[in-house]
Amino acid sequence: MEEKIVEIEKIFNAPIQLVWKAITEKDLMKQWYFELNDFKAEDGFEFQFYGQGLKGEQYLHICKILEVEPLKKLKHSWTYHGHEGYSTVTFELFDEGANKTKLRLTHTGLDTFPANNPDFARENFINGWTYLIHTALKDFLEKEGYRRN
Repeated sequence: MEEKIVEIEKIFNAPIQLVWKAITEKDLMKQWYFELNDFKAEDGFEFQFYGQGLKGEQYLHICKILEVEPLKKLKHSWTYHGHEGYSTVTFELFDEGANKTKLRLTHTGLDTFPANNPDFARENFINGWTYLIHTALKDFLEKEGYRRN
């Protein structure tokens, strides 16, 4: 079975410190990502949130922080309550100079999820992550109010 991976890259017009805050601070994450009850960028921290499937199904995502390198890398597991499969999501940040930051998101292990569930198709992950990174996070980082923080 071939491993299914999603990799999304985007360069933001924002310094690396702001991008790091956006991917690691719960109150900021809810403005572009998912509503999290709690989140700490600390090894071993567990968090969960609900996400919606193609037909409105609610999936409880259960995640655990696996690796943290401040301003560089955040890696966590990504599983679904009641469904088999285990994947990981890695956010990597690169300083591109002139207050620009490249973010590379890599989601691996998608092939471990049930192949008979269309919500777990690789294309859905590509679409979801593309929207989150290229639209939601970009719009959030470029909001004038956030840029002044």
